Amino acid sequence: MDLQLNDKHVLITGGSKGIGLACAEGFLREGARVSLVARNPAGLQQAALALQAIPDARVAIHAADLQNAGAAAAALDAAEAGFGPVDILVNCAGAAKRTAPQDLQPEVWHDAMQAKFFSYIHMIDPVVKRMGERGSGVIINVIGSGGKIARTTHLAGGAANAALMLVSAGLAVAYADKGVRINGINPGPVLTQRMTQRMAVDAKLAASEGRPAPTDPGEGLPLGRVADPEEIANMVLFLASPRASYVTGAIIAMDGAATPTVV
Repeated sequence: MDLQLNDKHVLITGGSKGIGLACAEGFLREGARVSLVARNPAGLQQAALALQAIPDARVAIHAADLQNAGAAAAALDAAEAGFGPVDILVNCAGAAKRTAPQDLQPEVWHDAMQAKFFSYIHMIDPVVKRMGERGSGVIINVIGSGGKIARTTHLAGGAANAALMLVSAGLAVAYADKGVRINGINPGPVLTQRMTQRMAVDAKLAASEGRPAPTDPGEGLPLGRVADPEEIANMVLFLASPRASYVTGAIIAMDGAATPTVV
């Protein structure tokens, strides 16, 4: 299926690894121009080098700490100076630390909002306003299922995710008549490098303590496995494309039916 993404300028935050990197690869294969924004310059360089293996890849990298609004705006300006106005924004940057309820303090809540909520907002705010002025654009926020289900070790991060769901739906209404579509995706467990490393550490610790190895994280899911980053990226690409021209204000669960709720 031709997704009609050729020559579109796609800006991906958190684009140096995981879901963001999988999205970058997908857009490049569709002929788009991709700007990656992440905090770690070395990680960005490594990602760009890997992506250059894709035929005719057009990719640029911009290092920025998106917890800083000025840094986010500067990265956006640099990206648009290189590839022109951003047609599609995909937000994947930022993750809040998991914290046991008894360890929650006001600063933990603040840190979670900075790490996830404001890392998204600092890029969404200038981009959506520019898109509105131009009369076109798409924003996709990869958020997380923690904002839908209150998990006791993810309350601060879940609160940030829930806020981003509301922002996604609300801005979709506010900018619908300006030609801008905005949607959110809530992945469940995804087999990223981070998850693989955590599983290896957990298995090693269990062996050293004489405990059975931890179970596969996908065992308890109805589909029997966690998602691959490419599967989340496939949904991102579809939502970004004109094929999804009437989809806006949607929050789409991609957790393998782990939370089969209707509201």
